[in-house]
Amino acid sequence: METGKTNSFEKGRRMEKYRKAGVLWTGDLKTGSGIVSTESRALFEHPLTARMRFEDQPGTNPEEMIAAAHATCFSMALASTLAKNGYEPVRTDTTATCTLASKNGEGYEITAMQLHVRAEVPGIDESTFRSMIQAADEGCPVSNLLRNGLEIQIDATLLEEDSLSEDGKLSS
Repeated sequence: METGKTNSFEKGRRMEKYRKAGVLWTGDLKTGSGIVSTESRALFEHPLTARMRFEDQPGTNPEEMIAAAHATCFSMALASTLAKNGYEPVRTDTTATCTLASKNGEGYEITAMQLHVRAEVPGIDESTFRSMIQAADEGCPVSNLLRNGLEIQIDATLLEEDSLSEDGKLSS
């Protein structure tokens, strides 16, 4: 594990980070409950139940956390890919939808991940934007982790430079 401070953005520098999260679950799946925490404490003793996962009880669930990780990672990969190719992205907006489906009445499986990406990138044409999306997907660690186990679909939209209104919200 790394012990000293390093600039992980330095070219050619080998980096390996260890990120931790844990869950304490009590009881069975149907009536039990758990708490999830991350080492960074971004989540700290956050409650979990089967109803949050399989029904409509408010709260998070593993699929939502996987979707959040994928959306975050893809946005960062796209920003990096664009910058490496001489573009200065104003912003990227990525939403990930993780599909959980029942498996022949016995258990569940994650079957797909849909990424909806919108980006504002001055000076880029549609064709180049599409190739940057593909390169970002190939360079995204979470996409690479998920790719062999499920279908990843990406719907990407290049935003016009003036697509933000004066209050910072997207205009239709």
